Amino acid sequence: MKILISDYRASMMPSHDYEIQVLRKGLPDAEIEVYEYSDEKRAEFYEKLQNTNALLTAFIRMDREALEHAPNLQVISINATGYDCVDLPEATKRSIGVCPVGEYCTWDVAEHTIALMLALNKNLKEYTYDIEKKHVWEYSISNIPTRILNQTLGIFGFGKIGKAVAKMARGLGMQVIAMDIADKKEEAEKLGVEMVAAEEIYERADVISNHMNLGAGNRDYFTIREFRRMKRHPIFLNMARGVSINEEDLAQALDEGILRGAGLDVLSDETPKLEGHPLVNRRNLIITHHAAFFSKEAFEDMQRISCENIVHFVKGEKENVFRLVNEV
Repeated sequence: MKILISDYRASMMPSHDYEIQVLRKGLPDAEIEVYEYSDEKRAEFYEKLQNTNALLTAFIRMDREALEHAPNLQVISINATGYDCVDLPEATKRSIGVCPVGEYCTWDVAEHTIALMLALNKNLKEYTYDIEKKHVWEYSISNIPTRILNQTLGIFGFGKIGKAVAKMARGLGMQVIAMDIADKKEEAEKLGVEMVAAEEIYERADVISNHMNLGAGNRDYFTIREFRRMKRHPIFLNMARGVSINEEDLAQALDEGILRGAGLDVLSDETPKLEGHPLVNRRNLIITHHAAFFSKEAFEDMQRISCENIVHFVKGEKENVFRLVNEV
């Protein structure tokens, strides 16, 4: 039994001791290899897949070609909530289970969302720039912020994270509206949230936050067309997937004043080249490096759950897998 722990350098854990401990507890005889991946080493990665029974990763692309090089693979455990890096139909065809972590960082991402919203609403990046770069001690030179109280937050994607964000925003005195492809009216009413269509969010929201899962219908969901429909010059936040946004169009919307600010925890590329990037070095935009999930507690939960998913799956205990997204 071989388990391969592998990802891009930026996504690898600082230490894999805890993961190995959890795996050894459940599968004491397993061979465990830790391998730092890069796209330039794809052929070498394929060689390692040959005898691998379980793969633990977050971002390595497991397309048909990769799966063809993994004849013994039983399960791909994703130590993240998303699993769009895996060709799910092909994995299912080959009876390979795909197990994302599911819920482990709901509170952390919601907290990060609110932190970005408040920082942008209060012009904190501009103030810091004025003091540290221009050495100017005069708050009146920046845009005058408005109270968050009674502003309207529009949420795209009313899942676990969207609901947690709504709960926090309501605690700040905000009005919250949301849209989702599923019927969430009953759940929304309990939180004091109004479910509306996307167009109504564009019309009413002072802050818009995207928490939609990635699907075929929402790549490039937010383009200049959608930004121009946002009537109140909102703050725009993306905590979901970078490819949901056309980044050049977002830059244009900021340049034209369609948006008063933006906060991003993701970019379209998980390993972006930041030098010369059109969204970097803007005073009204805060970018974090896919770190919204990051807390001591979430980190431990993510490692534990992703490793326990492997243990349960290979032991045939599928009912104990935290989340199995395909039928195998």
